[in-house]
Amino acid sequence: MPVTLYHPEPAVAARIAAAVVAAGYAIDVLPDPDAGLRPWLGQCFDLLLLGSSAGAAAADPLAAVRLARSVAGRRLLFVLTDCDSRAARLTALSGGADDALGWHCNLPEVTARIAALLRCSQMAAGQLGAGDLRIDLIDRRVERAGKLIRMPQRECDLLAPLARVPGRPMSRAALLKAVWRLDFDPGTNRVEFHVARLRAKIDRGFDFPMLHTVKGEGYALHPHRGVPGLTTR
Repeated sequence: MPVTLYHPEPAVAARIAAAVVAAGYAIDVLPDPDAGLRPWLGQCFDLLLLGSSAGAAAADPLAAVRLARSVAGRRLLFVLTDCDSRAARLTALSGGADDALGWHCNLPEVTARIAALLRCSQMAAGQLGAGDLRIDLIDRRVERAGKLIRMPQRECDLLAPLARVPGRPMSRAALLKAVWRLDFDPGTNRVEFHVARLRAKIDRGFDFPMLHTVKGEGYALHPHRGVPGLTTR
């Protein structure tokens, strides 16, 4: 289950990342959001781990948490505060964090809380929804408008990350990493091939298409009709 991390101090980020990898999770370290949010929005993850001061938002920790919450969407947000204070934890939780910890270099507790959050998320949120589309991640069952859609595992795996960020495009590179665990482009048309198969299943015969191509950005799942500037091929 992939984790994404941002901490404003690279040395601290490297230590946290090493502990998370040792605990058995894949992790990506995000660049400073002052340089732009595109790398943040293009990541596929189940949990966003946010350091206590995010770039230009360091003077406003509540704004930093709210920014991270908007990026995470329905996914988990875990805030690590460098000062172990009740006020800092309350600020993180009121800003939308699912958990907050004044960590003081206590990496075993950080990884234990990550495991607990992901475990509870799997148990309580084994389903994804976008408009009239429903995905049961445990049974790999997909329905649209109450109609069962049968699809192989690979297409279900492709649909899930798109449904986690409805309305937001995911790049080809992000999908290769999320579905095939590839950090490079193999130069094949595997993404396009499976997107075409997936589109035929979830769009054909329904009132409007949900799976769109966003020129120059990738693919997006839109749960509502009539989204401008998109194509369905």
